[in-house]
This record gives sequence, C-alpha cells and structure tokens, in this order.
Amino acid sequence: MARQDALLRLHKALLARATELRKILADELTSLGDVQAADSTGDSADLAFKAGSDEMSSQLAELDADELSHVEEALARLRHGTLGLCEGGSQSCQRKIPVARLNALPYSRFCINCQRQMDKYPGWPGHRGKGRWGKVFYPEAPMEDQRINLTELEMSLSGNRLG
Repeated sequence: MARQDALLRLHKALLARATELRKILADELTSLGDVQAADSTGDSADLAFKAGSDEMSSQLAELDADELSHVEEALARLRHGTLGLCEGGSQSCQRKIPVARLNALPYSRFCINCQRQMDKYPGWPGHRGKGRWGKVFYPEAPMEDQRINLTELEMSLSGNRLG
C-alpha cells in the first residue's frame, strides 16, 4: 500500500511538473517570438549579445521540451500501470524501481543496475539512445571534469552504492 501511495504522490508531482513546463515553454516561445520580431537596432556588439542570448534561450526551451516529453511518457506509463517497472535488461528486467529513485527522477524507466549497464555499454538492450539526460556538459569546469554522469551523481546523493 505504501508503494501505491508513493505512486499517487508521484502522479500529482508529474501533473504539476507538466503544467509548470507547459507554462515555461509558452513563456519561452513567446519571448523568442518577441525577440525575433523586435527591431534589430544597435551596434554589432549588441546584435552579437542578442544572438547569443537567443541561442541560449532556444537551447533552454529544447531542454524543457525534452523534459516535458519524459514527464508525459511517465504519465502514460502510470495510466498503463507500468510506471516504476524497469524497462531495461535483455528481456526487460521488470524489477520494481525503488521509490527513492522515482522521487529523485520521476520519469525514470530503468532500475539502477540496468541504468549502469546502459551507461557503461551504449548497445545494452533497452538503451534507446534518445535524450541527453545521462550526461551534462559543464563548460566552466576544467576540461577533465566537464562531463558529469547524472547516474553516478544520483547514486552518491542517495548513498545507495551498488556493485
């Protein structure tokens, strides 16, 4: 019963996040449309700054759209009764994903073990190669530290080191 309660809370959180992301995306798209329609007066430095700002806004909107897609997929899995069951492994391991992992990443499709295998071996069954959520690029870090593995970060934060 505790797992069902947790999934119900997760459903509410996913609905709230989807609503929030839709509002953010609408604002970002409106802002991008306003910027493109605005008068392009100013010197070359102003125009270069505007172009860089537009590019950043566009990339942020793309990330928000990707997250919204993940949230909507999770809501569909919840309706079908498969949210919280691992989709990884050679024949879909179907293990229950721990509630703590779902709380940290509500649209997670894989248990920790399958996610690790996919991170280690991109050809691992179940790896769909879509999305860019596994690794984040942090350009201000020294070159050797620019890639951050979110799975490892999640594991270190949860204190649940396996393997």
